[in-house]
Amino acid sequence: MDVGKLNAPYQITEIDPWLAPYEADIVLRMDRFKEKRRQLVDGAAFLSDFANGYLFFGFHRTKTGWVFREWLPGADEVRLMGDFNQWNRESHPLDRGENGVWEIVLPGEDSLLEGQNVKLWIRKGENWFERLPAYSTKVAMDPETSLLCTQVQDPEKEYAWTDEAFMAEAPDAPLIYEAHVGMSQDKEGIGTYREFAENVLPRVKDLGYNTIQLMAIQEHPYYGSFGYQVTNFFAAAHWYGDPEDLKYLVNTAHGMGIRVLLDVVHSHACPNVGEGLQFQDGTEDQYFLPGGQGWHPAWGTKLFNYGRTEVLHFLLSNLKYWQTQYHFDGFRFDGVTSMIYHDHGLGSAFTNYDMYFNLNTDLDALNYLQLANELIHEVNPNATTVAEDMSGMPGMCLPIEQGGIGFDYRLAMGEPDYWIKLLKDTRDEDWNVNGLWYEMTTRRPMEKVIGYCESHDQALVGDKTIIFRMADAEMYTGMMKEYHSLTMDRAIELHKMIRLYTMSLGGNGYLNFMGNEFGHPEWIDFPREGNGWSYKYCRRQWSLVDNPQLKFEWLNDFDKAMINLAKERKLLDDPNAVSLWIDPERKIITFSRGGLLFVFNFHNSYSEQQFFLHAHTTGEGSYRVILSTDEKRFGGAGLIDHDYIYQTTYTEGRGLGFDVYSPCRSAMVLERISE
Repeated sequence: MDVGKLNAPYQITEIDPWLAPYEADIVLRMDRFKEKRRQLVDGAAFLSDFANGYLFFGFHRTKTGWVFREWLPGADEVRLMGDFNQWNRESHPLDRGENGVWEIVLPGEDSLLEGQNVKLWIRKGENWFERLPAYSTKVAMDPETSLLCTQVQDPEKEYAWTDEAFMAEAPDAPLIYEAHVGMSQDKEGIGTYREFAENVLPRVKDLGYNTIQLMAIQEHPYYGSFGYQVTNFFAAAHWYGDPEDLKYLVNTAHGMGIRVLLDVVHSHACPNVGEGLQFQDGTEDQYFLPGGQGWHPAWGTKLFNYGRTEVLHFLLSNLKYWQTQYHFDGFRFDGVTSMIYHDHGLGSAFTNYDMYFNLNTDLDALNYLQLANELIHEVNPNATTVAEDMSGMPGMCLPIEQGGIGFDYRLAMGEPDYWIKLLKDTRDEDWNVNGLWYEMTTRRPMEKVIGYCESHDQALVGDKTIIFRMADAEMYTGMMKEYHSLTMDRAIELHKMIRLYTMSLGGNGYLNFMGNEFGHPEWIDFPREGNGWSYKYCRRQWSLVDNPQLKFEWLNDFDKAMINLAKERKLLDDPNAVSLWIDPERKIITFSRGGLLFVFNFHNSYSEQQFFLHAHTTGEGSYRVILSTDEKRFGGAGLIDHDYIYQTTYTEGRGLGFDVYSPCRSAMVLERISE
């Protein structure tokens, strides 16, 4: 990055003139970023030169044996023990070097062997305790104690990657399939990396998604945490197999033309003592903020000190590690809102700009996110970063040079909340279609978002997916194709409409959680004491969508057609949709995007509606329907004629367009076929 270009005034205030009164706050944020970057890089050209902790700390082969290093500034003594020395706590002391870095050299190639269990034995004052190395790249769980233990892994061992050409390709607009490897199989148990690669990736490829977003990859001791309580940030979760198996998954995805994003958790850490970073050197503030500041009041987890250089070194090295060692194509950053406010955004509605620029804003966290985005795109210019921020912090997805934070996209978190509230609280006949347009199209200028109508949060026990919220108990009795009722017909019709509407209008990318594309009938309930440690509801029942007698096939086929339409027509490359006509009474919304015309009829009772479809944005000529939710192959009635050719005419008072027929609760997409 050319730091010389980071000078006020920044373009962010031109992009959003409402930020003008806060220019001093933005300048302060940028000045602090420049100073922090200067401290880290210290004259080097690239931030990547700083983020090499994984190449120094942990276990490494030398020409004559092994060397191990760990940063433990508060420790008084450190020893290495494990299978290699019969767990002798005395025989292998480490030497203390500068800045609290401890080191031991183990001569001989066989002094450590791949797969051996090891731990640290540390003294702080009069207390001795066990710890796992912070840079552990592989851990295993003891079946008797259910505690994690580090295993020796040769970091110099190379995987036979075959994805060089794919890694060099610039990404298309992301069509993201969010997935959890462990619950991705039909069996009542934990799925593996290789099972995912062999069984799920072909489904993702067939559906047309160009990106998968993997949850729960960083090591976590409690399976039911969904991966959001990380203990070992450099280790691939042991639950699903070996590190080599994860590399196989990523390499296989790349071979199919699918990019892979890591759901990275740098917003907080698991508080477990001994397995994670809590009291790693016997002090509470080695990695985390001291006292009450270091605890998340709602999650009960530890909070990083983003102002400490060594912590930045650890976290930035972690990002580079996952990019270089596992070839991840980018990251979805979890819990960004929690990071960037001292009160973690709890209970805040963020109704005015004052809430973004005050003493509650954590500038250290914002500067870390700027550094992280610079680093990620420096390592891979084609990388994609996504922020999970519900606060709407201005500039989150603007380039750093413009005064932004540097993310490529943010999740449009208000969209699924809107759909839930609408379906839960409002009768169909009372839907406000003007509000529906506003919710899907209102976003910060020049900042890209990922649209979605439901994610893993809506699939968990305690909440409901869209299909479950609409069909409820009839999901268990009404999914045979020959079965019809007002409840089930409505659920099938709206499931397709809501997904097409959100995908085509709600963002510059689109996200779907695994199984929701076909209306998976069960919520997610991880094995726990309350359910007898059962995996019955912690899996995806692919057998349902593979059954041609069930309606799940209809929903899956529609999702496939919708995603492939977006991909083939590069629909989401067009930054904005243009409203053509909204009729509040007849519940009609029409718009154009990417050269296509979209018609949505949300009315629940009009059996026939004919109206004038404006075509001035796409031009004069002939049009035909290329996709509709009413097609019989998707469970529709087949009332929309795909063979009929619509010819535009110019009518005084109405403009250029044509009359179109639209059944209730249906959507259609039209293309121009001639001028």
